[in-house]
Amino acid sequence: MYVATRISVAGAAASSGFSPSPSPSPSPSPSPSPRSHSLPPYITLQRRRGQVNQVGVYRVNHRIRSPRRPLQVLSAVVSTSEEVLEVSEIKERSRKWLWRDRYSINYFVQPPLAEDSGRCRPPLVLVHGFGASIPHWRRNITTLAQDQTVYAIDLLGFGASDKPEGFMYTMEAWAGLLLDFLNEVVQEPAVLIGNSVGSLACVISASESCQRSQPLVSGLVLLNCSGGMNNKAIVDDWRIKLVLPLLWLVDFLLNKKPIASAIFERVKQRETLRNVLLSVYGCKESVDDTLVEIIKEPADGEGALAAFVSIVTGPPGPSPVKLMPRISLPILVLWGDQDPFTPLDGPVGKYFTSLPSTCKNVTFSVLNGVGHCPHDDRPSLVHQILLPWLADLPPT
Repeated sequence: MYVATRISVAGAAASSGFSPSPSPSPSPSPSPSPRSHSLPPYITLQRRRGQVNQVGVYRVNHRIRSPRRPLQVLSAVVSTSEEVLEVSEIKERSRKWLWRDRYSINYFVQPPLAEDSGRCRPPLVLVHGFGASIPHWRRNITTLAQDQTVYAIDLLGFGASDKPEGFMYTMEAWAGLLLDFLNEVVQEPAVLIGNSVGSLACVISASESCQRSQPLVSGLVLLNCSGGMNNKAIVDDWRIKLVLPLLWLVDFLLNKKPIASAIFERVKQRETLRNVLLSVYGCKESVDDTLVEIIKEPADGEGALAAFVSIVTGPPGPSPVKLMPRISLPILVLWGDQDPFTPLDGPVGKYFTSLPSTCKNVTFSVLNGVGHCPHDDRPSLVHQILLPWLADLPPT
């Protein structure tokens, strides 16, 4: 998530109308059996070329498109309630990996929970967005790990991974980190699942992986994919054009260390973080004290200020518009319709919305009443689509 960028332009964005619309509180969903062998009655399967799926609480129009097999009803575990991992447990069970013999990278692994998993499924690698870390997936790990191994990683500069002074953070560096993680730690082709800038890092990794004789990526799930490492990448969005002079001013100020330190101290105040999170989440109840601490704690660590400055002022990186056509893997794109950072009617949102009409390997769904972080905002809606999609992937 773009916590830092959102704060830096909050005032101008509000005055320009660049803010999320209030989201209605949905009625509770019926809960299907947790080990059902058929899709619940409120989920239907459709095959219509170029359709954008609208996802509601009571009904999911989920189009499954596989070039290898005809349309079929799939067995899948679909639950509207999630077992949430405690942040303390995630910390206790996390591991360390030395990247490039220099940088300590924090990661978490959950083996399959079901003893009778029906077939060998590819592992999943969860990649957080800006300002987040592994615990941002606490509502997803257990649900996703029923039948396959789940990894989650703290990107360099975030969470409990190193935040080296003087490091030049780029999207390409994070993509390289992910590919090395797949090669050295996971050691088999995996499905990458990313949110925001984490999604873009996954896109870059998948694009590079497809050029290899032995690809490391077997599938791609993008949750509100960003257009770049920071908002300067989205120059075609009229909302960004309105605040672009302010973004340039922020870059200038952040290069002055005393000013950068003062801005960062303000950014990481609990009340500031809470207000930003409330503006980007559709389900306001999901913004609790635990979430605020998940974002705040790493920001208090050594090197966090330098990482913040480097990311906000650095180059935006490759555009997903140029990279996506190079990827032939199965791709699932989920988009919260209340996202103020990468809105559906913005250039990036419009591009991803159009993809299913030209790319048979892409499935796109809109999540109603959901903001920039769908997996934590309304995880049940994400799981209702993601689990059947994962079940349809070819076995490894």
